[in-house]
Amino acid sequence: MSEMTVIERALKISDWMVNIRRDFHRHPELSGQEKRTRDMIIKYLEELKIPYKTFNHHYGVVGLIEGSGNLSVALRADMDALPIQDKKTVEYASQNKGVMHACGHDAHMVVLLGAARLLAEERKSLKGNVLLVFQPAEETTGGAKQMIEDGIFDENTKAIFGLHVSTELTTGKIGIRYGQMNAASDMLTLKVMGKSTHGAYPHEGIDAIVIAGQLISALQTIVSRATDPRDSAVLTFGTIKGGSQNNIVADEVTMTGTLRTLSPDTREKLNEKIRQYVELIPKGMGGQGILERIKGYPALTNHSQWVDFVINTANELLGENSVVLLEKPSLGVEDFAYFLEKIPGAFYQLGCRNEAKGAIHPGHNDLFDIDEDCLPIGAALQAACAQKALSM
Repeated sequence: MSEMTVIERALKISDWMVNIRRDFHRHPELSGQEKRTRDMIIKYLEELKIPYKTFNHHYGVVGLIEGSGNLSVALRADMDALPIQDKKTVEYASQNKGVMHACGHDAHMVVLLGAARLLAEERKSLKGNVLLVFQPAEETTGGAKQMIEDGIFDENTKAIFGLHVSTELTTGKIGIRYGQMNAASDMLTLKVMGKSTHGAYPHEGIDAIVIAGQLISALQTIVSRATDPRDSAVLTFGTIKGGSQNNIVADEVTMTGTLRTLSPDTREKLNEKIRQYVELIPKGMGGQGILERIKGYPALTNHSQWVDFVINTANELLGENSVVLLEKPSLGVEDFAYFLEKIPGAFYQLGCRNEAKGAIHPGHNDLFDIDEDCLPIGAALQAACAQKALSM
């Protein structure tokens, strides 16, 4: 970039980034409601003289920093907050009751704005274009998929990079993994239909609760006996509802749960196995089983070439000991997976842990906070990745 290193330039705008992050943190908005957030992003892009595009059916924003050439590299940040009451005692705590940036999306947006500022200052030297993807609804409906359907990418989009702050890594470190970073998810609703009767005469009915009990026990064997032990899967049922009175045999039970998998093949195999159990076990006991599957996000799978690229860029920028190769993927989900199905790229964790500052709590926690010293680091790394990728 210029004679000053990108890290030095990022540190010079650190106060600007902190102020924006705290404003976002005070005013979090849930998925599908990110109007103020969008308007503030637009304000900052206009101040940076970066053209942008908005959408009629959601609050996403795509900025465009134009360089020379046709190729593009995309950088992404998610925008939405969570339905959690902020319990931190800080001056920038959420002012929206029951809503909190408890997953760091405020930091992600600021990192992207910081990268945008750094790149905009050097736009004349860029060997292509940089797409700034501010994406809504990561926590719920998968805004990434919607933005892909909106056609924000074309055949000239070379790569995409995204990050997520992590209090598992100290500030100054990044974490990355080859292959799967995050799991796929499926939301499951199981209904067991029986026949009600008086509890004193169970032989005259079909007990949906007893069938549901058998079904739960059988389904728990799917991970231990129908999954390759070298692969991973988690099947959890979080709710079960049925019956109306203590002396009436229940005629219906509904259960809801989630399946998390890393392998696409395992995902489909286990869903088919669950379907067979839900249909056949109740049938064998005289009842009926119905399964509804709602496909969630796919597994987030990094592209090896771009993992190498991020590692090399981080080592150059932050030092040889800055990268932590993550041993295990997360069984949490992340809709950046949709982008990586469409475009090559990589997703990594940005360390934000600082025990002295109290930045120790995990995401989705009502005390979650970050070490704001991570913001210029993330901005510098994202900017460097974009510029280097366009120069390759």
